[in-house]
Amino acid sequence: MHFAFDEQQLEFRSQLRSWAEAHCTPADLRAAWESRHGWSPDRWKMLGELGVLGVTVPADHGGLGLGLVDLALLLEEAGRSGLPEPLLENTAVAAPLLSQLPGRFGAEVRDRWLPAVARGEASVGVPVPGLSGLVLAGSDLALVFRGGALYAVETDEPSTGRRRTIDGARRLVEVDAAQLSSANRLCGPEKSTPLRRAAADRGAWAAAAVLVGAADRMITSAADYARQRVQFARPIGSFQAVKHHLAGALLRVEFARPLVYRAAWSLDEADPEAPGHVSMAKAAASDAASLAASTALQVHGAIGYTWEHDLHLWMKRAWSLASAWGDAGWHRARLLGVTDW
Repeated sequence: MHFAFDEQQLEFRSQLRSWAEAHCTPADLRAAWESRHGWSPDRWKMLGELGVLGVTVPADHGGLGLGLVDLALLLEEAGRSGLPEPLLENTAVAAPLLSQLPGRFGAEVRDRWLPAVARGEASVGVPVPGLSGLVLAGSDLALVFRGGALYAVETDEPSTGRRRTIDGARRLVEVDAAQLSSANRLCGPEKSTPLRRAAADRGAWAAAAVLVGAADRMITSAADYARQRVQFARPIGSFQAVKHHLAGALLRVEFARPLVYRAAWSLDEADPEAPGHVSMAKAAASDAASLAASTALQVHGAIGYTWEHDLHLWMKRAWSLASAWGDAGWHRARLLGVTDW
């Protein structure tokens, strides 16, 4: 199979990179981590104006009506820039899930929230497997799978308590069980189970795409530092051991990247083997990002451990997403048929 991104997809990525270089600097990331939700509503609005949030929103709801292949490079760029906003959850999971909601109530939820997401005027929290009832802070609507049913909880702060996470941009809040009732129940087990599994696959794939971008950024940062850091009157990047460490980490990323692209295509085409392709991508990307983080930390040495250095912003994103939506071990077990969503 011949696969390549077209000029429009590459140009869209370039536009997002240029925007991120101006509006998503390390200083901006630190400011976001210190904010109420860990991300910026103003930057979210700008992403809507760029069209990024509407990529997977149907055209009749104000979006571009595109697929995950079109989203792949944008999520990778989000990982590279360290974007703190919930792009992964909204574009890869929430928008497709909202588009598939059954029944009259589902249509009402879809008609109200999809255009708002596309414009950057709302954020939808989605469930992460293993974290039942927990969604990202700042969500205006929470889609919750519980007890075999799917619920839509509309609230400004759907929480009974906040959960601290290692990534300052991925703060979690818990949806109060008392908010789940027949009034906001979208569907029961027969329809919610396939929706839950499809959402989990899209989330795992999207996390893999972001991890590839974050890993690439950490390796680039480490290589740049290795060119500047002098030891024994020579840049440490000239030492063979350092070169081998960085090359090994980069090789893992380059092997993971095409798996992510293939999984995106498989999901778009409803390939029966898509779940397996997703698990291969997530396992490879999780391993690649974890190795990139440890390698970058080793190359930076003691300074890499400090809060003042920017490296930890990407390492913590890598550690967080490597375990979210199923870690590498879980996805390998899934490929062996041992487990599933």
